[in-house]
Amino acid sequence: MKNGEQTYANHRRMHPLFHYVFSLLALILLVTSIVELIRSLQSGEQLLPSFLFLLISIIVIIVFLLIRTYPLKAQDRAIRAEENLRHYVLTQKLLDTRLTVGQIAALRFASDEEFPALCQKAADGQWSSDTIKKSIKSWRNDDYRI
Repeated sequence: MKNGEQTYANHRRMHPLFHYVFSLLALILLVTSIVELIRSLQSGEQLLPSFLFLLISIIVIIVFLLIRTYPLKAQDRAIRAEENLRHYVLTQKLLDTRLTVGQIAALRFASDEEFPALCQKAADGQWSSDTIKKSIKSWRNDDYRI
């Protein structure tokens, strides 16, 4: 978000080519392959090409999901390490072990002034990441997220 201050309302990032184009094309491919397999079954045509078409579309869907989840896992590890270091620098203590990766990811948007107190409240109350984000008064931009 190089275009200004980040807030709860604008912090989500969508990548149009991935989230809209690729996901729509993968869905169309899957639906088309299922329709083609059903058509082949009903007409008594050879099933192998339709089955292979369905198999390829399932592989594309699996690759689509993995392309998204693997980088997010790596990003979660980096965020956890960064925020643990930030908490240590601010408080000389590591993050509370009760905090989940999702909570820590939400806490990264909190300014240094409110970060330690929000960490404690989130751990004590087992706040959701959405509750944490809504509780942030002074947002800290995260311009490097995927």
